[in-house]
Amino acid sequence: MSNVLILNGNPKPSQKQKSLSHSLADTYEIEAREIAQVRRFNLADMVFNPSLEQGYDEIQPLEPCLVEFQESLMWADHIVIVSSTWWGGLPAKMKGLIDRAFIPGVTFKFEGDDPNPVQLMKGKTARILLTMDMPEEFVEDQAAPVLGQLNKYTLEFCGVSPVRTSLFGSVIMSDDSQKAKWLAQVSDLGKKLI
Repeated sequence: MSNVLILNGNPKPSQKQKSLSHSLADTYEIEAREIAQVRRFNLADMVFNPSLEQGYDEIQPLEPCLVEFQESLMWADHIVIVSSTWWGGLPAKMKGLIDRAFIPGVTFKFEGDDPNPVQLMKGKTARILLTMDMPEEFVEDQAAPVLGQLNKYTLEFCGVSPVRTSLFGSVIMSDDSQKAKWLAQVSDLGKKLI
């Protein structure tokens, strides 16, 4: 049985208003639980300092939720990250989670003078689900910087491959019918763990 980590990277508390990111994560989780063991994190519920205060010059103690998240990253065979895209980038707290959790010695490491990292997450796969409010014709352009950072310079850097992506927009202009189509698409992904 596969191990699946799902991260709802939208920082808005779901109690106030269920975001599309939350609904997408719920939908994937429901289907994945039928065929896999699943651990789920909601960024809004995680309490940690998002600033890597000293860079990698000093070890910054991890808050309990970050310890649990790192353990789950290493436990997972497949990682699903659902995030909104704000101002052409990740929400600040989501970026902070990456800075604090994807650190040397856990997800990658350097040996000697070799500038190429030893990838400590090899053998894992991932799916990135990004939501945005841009009109459909601009969705790929807005997603490009986020995918560069999250896909190429985080997950693939640490050895995760393949990393597949799904883009959803414009959320603000979508109606219930469009959202239902998106949820059906994610339901299919969850059934196949892709």
